[in-house]
Amino acid sequence: MKNKEIQERIEYLRKLLNDANYEYYVLDHPTLTDQEFDKYLRELEVLENNHPEFDSPLSPTKKVGGEVIDRFRKVRHKIPMLSLPDVFSVEEIEEFDTRIVKENVDPTYVCEYKIDGLSVSLHYEKGALVFAATRGDGVVGEDITHNVRTIKSVPFTLKKPIDIEVRGEIYMPKKVLLELNEKRAKENLPLLQNVRNAAAGSIRQLDSRVAAERKLDTWIYHLPNPEDYGIETHAEALQFMKDLGFKVNEKANRVVTGIQEIEEYVQETTEKRKDLPYEIDGIVIKVNRLDSQKKLGFTSKYPKWAVAYKFPAEEVLTKLTDIVFTVGRTGRITPNAVLEPVIVMGSTVKRATLHNEDYVLSKSLKIGDIVSIRKAGDVIPEVVEAKFDRRTGNEKEFTMITNCPICGSVLEKKKDQVDHYCMNSLCPARKVESLIHFCSRKAMNIDGLGDEIVEDFFNLGFVKSIPDIYFLKEHREDLIELEGYGNKSVDNLLTAILDSKLNSMERLLFGLGIEGIGDKTALLLSKLFKNVDAMLNATYEDFKNIRDIGPTLAQNLYDYFHDVDHIALIEELKNIGVNMTYLGEPEKNHDLISGRRFVLTGTLSFTDRDSLSTLLESYGGLTSSSVSKKTDVVIVGDSPGSKYEKALELHIEIWDEEKVKSIVDGL
Repeated sequence: MKNKEIQERIEYLRKLLNDANYEYYVLDHPTLTDQEFDKYLRELEVLENNHPEFDSPLSPTKKVGGEVIDRFRKVRHKIPMLSLPDVFSVEEIEEFDTRIVKENVDPTYVCEYKIDGLSVSLHYEKGALVFAATRGDGVVGEDITHNVRTIKSVPFTLKKPIDIEVRGEIYMPKKVLLELNEKRAKENLPLLQNVRNAAAGSIRQLDSRVAAERKLDTWIYHLPNPEDYGIETHAEALQFMKDLGFKVNEKANRVVTGIQEIEEYVQETTEKRKDLPYEIDGIVIKVNRLDSQKKLGFTSKYPKWAVAYKFPAEEVLTKLTDIVFTVGRTGRITPNAVLEPVIVMGSTVKRATLHNEDYVLSKSLKIGDIVSIRKAGDVIPEVVEAKFDRRTGNEKEFTMITNCPICGSVLEKKKDQVDHYCMNSLCPARKVESLIHFCSRKAMNIDGLGDEIVEDFFNLGFVKSIPDIYFLKEHREDLIELEGYGNKSVDNLLTAILDSKLNSMERLLFGLGIEGIGDKTALLLSKLFKNVDAMLNATYEDFKNIRDIGPTLAQNLYDYFHDVDHIALIEELKNIGVNMTYLGEPEKNHDLISGRRFVLTGTLSFTDRDSLSTLLESYGGLTSSSVSKKTDVVIVGDSPGSKYEKALELHIEIWDEEKVKSIVDGL
C-alpha cells in the first residue's frame, strides 16, 4: 500500500475502534465482537509500528499502556476542585433543603450516586484529549494523562471539536477487584483491600501498563463552566456531556423536587447499593438550576448548593488489646487504641485514635474490652463503644500517663483544654511530626517524603530539622545505598525537594505548623500579607483585626513570628531559596474598597448579597455579618434591619444602592 492509503487505513481503524470503545463502554451496546475488535486492534498496532510517522497519542492502541514516566508533573486547576460538605442523616438533608428553600431559589435537585473512587479532571482542546489531572489539594493536582489514556470509557476525541474541561470519578469495578485479588493470592502478593485504594494506587503508577491491566472505569458528573455553553441546569450539563461522548450515569441520576422525593431516592439507593457492580459510599444532592447555584455561592471550602449524604458506617466488633500514646508536632499527647486486626468497609483496621483522656473516660473503655469499630465518614476508624456485657473481669483500667512517652518530660494540661502536652520543644517525637507535617500534601507537598521515610531519615541523622530537608542532596550517595533506593528514586526525591522551593507562600505558612493555623487560614493570611516579611513585622492587633482570626489565633501568630528560633528558621529557609511570597492571583485594588470591612443589609435590586460580597472581597475588602466598631461601611438596600440602626448609632459610613451601583459600574 502507498503511504496515503496506509494513513487512510490507520485513520479508518482508529475511528472504528474508538467508536467501538464508546459503544461498548459508554452505551453498553457493542457493535463488534471481541474477536473482531482484537483483530482490528492488532492490524492497527502492526501498521503503527511499521509507520511511526503516523503515530498519535489519540490512537486506541494507547489504551493498552506502555508509556512510562519519571514522575508526576504538578497541574494547577484554573477552577478549584472543591469538596462537598458531608451529611450523615435524613435530618441533615432536611436542614439542607430548608436552607435552600429559605433562599427563595428553585428547590429542584439532581440526585447522583457518590462513586467510591478518585476525582479526575479531563481537558480537551478542539475535541481532543490533551491532559488529565487528579484533584490533589483542590488547587494543585498531578498530571495522570498517561494512565487515563488506558481507561476505555474515556474518549480520546469528542463528538464535537470544542475546548472543554469535565470532571468525574475514576473507579474500579467490584468484579475487577475480585479477579485481581484471586490472581494476587496465587502469586502470594498482598491483596488489594478496597476499590478506592486499588483505583488510587493504579492511577499513580509510573508505568501505564499497570493501570491498563487494572481495567479502571469512569463516571463523568461535573462541568465546571456550563455557562460557556449556554446551559441553564445541571441536568442539561449532564446530557450535554453525554452527547459529547462521556460516560454519564444516566440510570442513577435523577431530577427531584422537594425533600420527600430526595428521601425516596435515598431509600431506593440504599436498597440497591449492594447489587451495584461498583461501590458507592453515599448520594450527592445538587441544586439543579445554575442561576440558583450562583445565587447560593460558596464558602471557602464548599459550594453551598450541594451536599454529600454518606451512608451509615458499618460497625464491627474486635478486641481493644492496648492503649498507646503518641506525640504530635505541637506536643499534644494522643491515646490510640491498638486493636485485633479487623476488616471494616473493605480495609484492615489495627488502630484508631482515642483523641484525649476525657474521650476514653466518657466511653468507660478498658484494655481488653470488646469494642465496636466503624469508619467515620467511611474513612477514619473510630471506636464507638465498649460492649460491657462481654466483660470477663480481666480487663485493665485506663490510666492517663503523666510523662512524655518519648522524652520523659512531665506533661502539662493547658487551662480550659482537654489535651495534655509535652512542652519540651526538643522532644524527638515533636520534631519528627513537625517534619512530616512540613512535607505533607497540603503543606510543601514533597513527593517521596512520606511519614515512614521522614522518620527513617530522622533516625539515620540525615534530617533533624526543616532546613536539613534542602541539604539531602549532600547525602545522595548515602541514600542510594539504602534498601529500596536507587539512582532514579533518589533523583526524583531530590527534584521534588527542589521543586518545593517554588511553592506559593500559603504552603510554607501551613507547613511551619503554627498552632491553630490550617491550610485555609494560611491561604487567607497569604493573600492579605503577600509575603512572610510582612507577617514578621505585624502586631498582635494587625492579626486580631483580620476577619476569621480571633484573639487566640492572633496571639499564636504574634508569638510565632516574634520567637527568635522561628525568625532564625525563616531566615535560613529564605537563604536556602524557599519562596516567601504569595503567588496566587493578585487582588485588585480600589481606594474605596481595599482593606475596608463591609456589612450588607437589606435587598439590592441589581445584585444579590453573596455576589456583591464576592466582588468586594476580590478588591481586597472584608465582609462581615455583624456591625461593630471595626465596621467601615454598611451597605443598605430595601427593608434594612437592625444593622442599619446600629450603623447610625455608631456613626458608621453608609452606602445606599445608588452609590454602590455607581462604584460597581466603575470597576
